[in-house]
Amino acid sequence: ASSQSPSCSFSFLQCSQQLKHSAWLAPAPHRLNSGLPVNIGVLFVPQQEAWVVERMGKFHRILEPGLNFLIPLLDRIHYVQSLKEIVINVPQQSAVTLDNVTLQIDGVLYLWVMDPYKASYGVEDPEYAVTQLAQTTMRSELGKLSLDRVFRERESLNANIVDAINQASDCWGIRCPRYEIKDIHVPPHVKESMQMQVEAERRKRATVLESEGTWESAINVAEGQKQAQILASEAEEAEQINKAAGRKASAMLVKARAKAEAIQLLAAALAQQHGNAAASLSVAEQYVSAFSKLAKDSNTILLPANTGDVTNMVAQALGIYTTLTKLQAVKTQDEMPPACEDPQPPTMEVLKAEQANSS
Repeated sequence: ASSQSPSCSFSFLQCSQQLKHSAWLAPAPHRLNSGLPVNIGVLFVPQQEAWVVERMGKFHRILEPGLNFLIPLLDRIHYVQSLKEIVINVPQQSAVTLDNVTLQIDGVLYLWVMDPYKASYGVEDPEYAVTQLAQTTMRSELGKLSLDRVFRERESLNANIVDAINQASDCWGIRCPRYEIKDIHVPPHVKESMQMQVEAERRKRATVLESEGTWESAINVAEGQKQAQILASEAEEAEQINKAAGRKASAMLVKARAKAEAIQLLAAALAQQHGNAAASLSVAEQYVSAFSKLAKDSNTILLPANTGDVTNMVAQALGIYTTLTKLQAVKTQDEMPPACEDPQPPTMEVLKAEQANSS
């Protein structure tokens, strides 16, 4: 008996040490409901974990991280819940879209235990329940969309699945912050059709862009030619206007200067002695010359009543000129003081003498 007591005491001590070691150094749970620690009275709860304690088979309390004391044999740690965000791989599944295309979709689910009590007593296996809910929700949401919209509205599909999971898992004390679709597998024949559609769409875009480029190029060329013609015509018009204005102005100035000089010379000649007689002779010659050219230009001739009396016609022309000269002289005398002039012979006598000499 004396020889067995040390061995029994040693085995008891060894068992108690192992129990303490297993309780103090309990491994951190990787998922919900991981390995349960043994109650030895003094327990150390790790951070971001919640230990659910039952006393005599009934829920007692939830241990907080740190040092905790329990009554051995009466208190039992029944659940260990991890408060960290948990990542669950949703297995690949088949789903049918609105246009009857079968897809193979897998995803990733993120969970977060908000209430350890509900997560422990609200559902038997929270992970399995949430995974099945995610799969069924994904099938129902894919059935509302066509194949093209599945690829375009991937974010809205994920958001709808998250909302459906949160509504159902509220009573389980679990919250789903996000759900992501990892991959979408399309049947081979559908993939070939999609590839042909993409190629056709790209060819269509290329053709449309090429036609639009040709159209814009033609418009630009036409607009450029139009602007060039307009500018050229405006430049030519401005050049002609400048040339015409310069030539006409120069010609008018030259004519005006010549006329002014001629008037000055004529006035100087008339102011000399016998100037009026010379002017009368010039007017008579021009009258006779104009009368001799009447029948050369047209068939219609205007003849005075006494065409045979040249002397009378010349006298009539000189009389008109003398009347105009007197009127001008009267105006000049009214404007200027009277001046002494040399006596002039009668105009008719001078004309008759010249005619006699010429005859």
